[in-house]
Amino acid sequence: MTTQEQTLKPLTRDEVSKHNKAGDLWIIVDSIVYDLSKFGNLHPGGIGVLLDQEVAGQDATTVFYGLHRSEILQKPQYQRLKIGQIENEKPIIKHLAPGDLSRVPYGEPTWLTPEFKSPYYKESHRALQKVMRKFVDEVIYPDAQACEESGKRASKEVLEAMAKVNMNAMRLGPGKHLHGRQLFDGVVKGEEFDYFHELVVTQEISRMGARGYGDGLNAGMVIGLPPVLNFGQEPLRSKVVEEVFSGQKVISLAISEAFAGSDVANLRTTATKSEDGKFWTINGTKKWISGGMHSDYFTVGAKTEGGLTAFLVPRGEGVETKQIKTSYSTAAGTAYITFDNVKIPAENMLGPEDGGLLVILSNFNHERWVMCCASARSSRMVVEECLKWAAQREVFGKPLLAQAVIRAKFASMIAKVEAIQAWLESVTYQMNNMTYKEQSRNLAGQIAFLKMQSTRFAGEIADDAVNIFGGRGLTKTGMGKFIEQFQRTQKFDAILGGAEEVLGDLGVRQAMRKMPKDVRL
Repeated sequence: MTTQEQTLKPLTRDEVSKHNKAGDLWIIVDSIVYDLSKFGNLHPGGIGVLLDQEVAGQDATTVFYGLHRSEILQKPQYQRLKIGQIENEKPIIKHLAPGDLSRVPYGEPTWLTPEFKSPYYKESHRALQKVMRKFVDEVIYPDAQACEESGKRASKEVLEAMAKVNMNAMRLGPGKHLHGRQLFDGVVKGEEFDYFHELVVTQEISRMGARGYGDGLNAGMVIGLPPVLNFGQEPLRSKVVEEVFSGQKVISLAISEAFAGSDVANLRTTATKSEDGKFWTINGTKKWISGGMHSDYFTVGAKTEGGLTAFLVPRGEGVETKQIKTSYSTAAGTAYITFDNVKIPAENMLGPEDGGLLVILSNFNHERWVMCCASARSSRMVVEECLKWAAQREVFGKPLLAQAVIRAKFASMIAKVEAIQAWLESVTYQMNNMTYKEQSRNLAGQIAFLKMQSTRFAGEIADDAVNIFGGRGLTKTGMGKFIEQFQRTQKFDAILGGAEEVLGDLGVRQAMRKMPKDVRL
């Protein structure tokens, strides 16, 4: 309880009921009395709403929470309207503090609930989750909501805070690049960091409910830096990796073109080697590049004389980026890039000449797995939002949850998020126990199917969520703002990293390669 709440004047409900007209208007919300006398004409919905007989001078808790999110009351301008508290009563609605776990059923993966056990998570995973949750709530979430609305990129302060705890390095997954690093001041050692730690990091970030901002928050690094880390030449490799990890520079993956998306082998951007072999000249365009507007470096796939080659291209002369407006916020920095006679040194080549397809494909499994982590957690957040709403929203004199048709929707939604999380954790366990080559051989199909199913379930969950929220699920502000955004942006996961149909076909083709020739019905 705050000092302000402790010193509020005790009032009776009879006293409050006398203040029920324009210019003298009090209401009660969760035992706290608010003086809206001067606020009435400023109310976004008009003073008429406040003069309703169920509101003016009355306990308006049910009405308020049928129209507004609880965070509204935490804003300073509304805190100043408090004048008292109903005597012998206390607030019954509990607000989560930064870092707290949700108390809503199925609001958290089962491993985070006290009733369930998990064979996958160790103490270091739980410790990392605690600091990540608090970091996201206190540092990332406020910036995410502001930037998602304004369309601006993530603030410098947030990027610096992420770099300080080595979050950028953690988002690339386990590996030697983490050895010797202090991860969140030693909560987990770089040498013991595994894919479940990375799953924790990704899923906690995904809770911020700001999809455009999320893709602009160094998501391009997750897919654009691994080719440099794994195939770059020294000293350029170490220089770029440290610049990106420290937050000084931003990198993105520039592969997709207007004429080639999933069909990577048919890229039209070209790279021509000089006669002395000391530099390359790149010409062409790239499209739909997440984070491209913010990037200092681009990992580029280009056609060379004998095939496809990958290059690290710094922003400079001949590189031009233009904003692409998409379904989500321009905070994502989605760009159309033009390379006009861009000259780069030969040492900027990533991997062997004409061997770029391997370089590009080498991170696809990890990229898709990361997207599955995010999709699963975003879908769960939507289910939690729906459960809260259906419990507090009254229709026909009963909570929305009392309607059988609504409960049927929840049965389907909950089953989907639980199934995807369980499959995701099973795949993650396999990743922890396979070499990179074994993952490529055995998990490409599994991850392809997982991503396909994750995003299809997300689409179905989005549809049900909008129907549960009604018109509010189509409104960019207020009660259903996260539902509206999820419905509008969840399709990005279904396209990025490989469209659902392409991944489904990949999974089947992977299975057919292992089909025994000696089996019959």
